[in-house]
Amino acid sequence: MNKYNSMELMIAVASRELEDGASVAVGTGAPCAAAMLAQKLHAPSLLILFEAGGIDPNLPEMPISVGDSRSFYQASMAGSMNDIMSACARGFVDYTFLGGAQIDMYGNLNSTIIGDNYSTPKVRLPGSGGANDFGSLCWRMMVMTNQDVRRFVQKVDFITTPGWLEGGDSRKNSGLPLDTGPYKIVTDMGVLDFEPDSKRMRVISVNPGLSFTDIQNNCGFELLCAKNIGETKPPTDRELEILRNEVDPYRYVIGRN
Repeated sequence: MNKYNSMELMIAVASRELEDGASVAVGTGAPCAAAMLAQKLHAPSLLILFEAGGIDPNLPEMPISVGDSRSFYQASMAGSMNDIMSACARGFVDYTFLGGAQIDMYGNLNSTIIGDNYSTPKVRLPGSGGANDFGSLCWRMMVMTNQDVRRFVQKVDFITTPGWLEGGDSRKNSGLPLDTGPYKIVTDMGVLDFEPDSKRMRVISVNPGLSFTDIQNNCGFELLCAKNIGETKPPTDRELEILRNEVDPYRYVIGRN
């Protein structure tokens, strides 16, 4: 098997979550690469939506922004942000990929500020964009991110995108749509999901060469561990071939090995 880097592993793992016939709202970068890989390999009828309005494009190559003309190329519809958010609100979008500067044990995401004062933060981040809408309204929210203690924190400084809020029934009680919420977290160390009752983050798979302890040591809160924790399946030769030659031939996202 070819050698692979951590980004290629994350993209391959995330792409396997997207089944044929599903719909996914993505931004650019790794989430777009995962959706493109899935569409080219095992989910030809995957419907991809971009925040700026591209619906079901025939992507000729990796777009560099959600408003890139390539995100509208031969699309079923060249819509607007309103069309995308309306589709989410109507329950038409199965998956979304999000990220942020911080994530906590319940999957709440922060991409707004670092610090405890909104007016004078230590760092002001880009903010929500469409992340709150996607995280609140799409059925399953996924995150792809590198893992370290500064990103995986006990409590986010600001909730930009709601996860399971305070755990348990708190998301349902907040009035957000039933059965929506965080689904999987794909990191450079493993794959995590959320325990069904407490809604706390737990490790379900560790990447080759690593252990649960390695993941815990790179997390700022106590992780749960699945009863039958597995090892993440590495990218296949076919996944790498498509990813490198068709999805991201210029290595915008995956870099050069």
